[in-house]
Amino acid sequence: QVQLVESGGGLVQPGGSLRLSCAASRNIFSFNSMGWYRQFPGKQRELVGSLTPTGSANYADTVKGRFTISRDGAKNTVYLEIVSLKPEDTAVYYCNGIRFGNTYWGQGTQVTVSS
Repeated sequence: QVQLVESGGGLVQPGGSLRLSCAASRNIFSFNSMGWYRQFPGKQRELVGSLTPTGSANYADTVKGRFTISRDGAKNTVYLEIVSLKPEDTAVYYCNGIRFGNTYWGQGTQVTVSS
């Protein structure tokens, strides 16, 4: 069974930075894509960005410039780095992976931006 496990969320002050991790139980290069979503209270999950097997990253317009997705193949881990955090970035962040036609989600990690 494929598992995605996020970590790295927490309480951060405005202007701070954070790096979220998503550890996969399978080789991350076996995924058609891996990415991050976020969900605001009372809203549907929205795409933050995704990473193709070749390493190309695509981002939602709302996060371009502050969010960076990267990966470490040796650790089967995908990262989401966020800088210049704003209170409106407060959300639950989910790792997503698509592999052999199946979609997988992590359990989510809460990011709260507040002073």
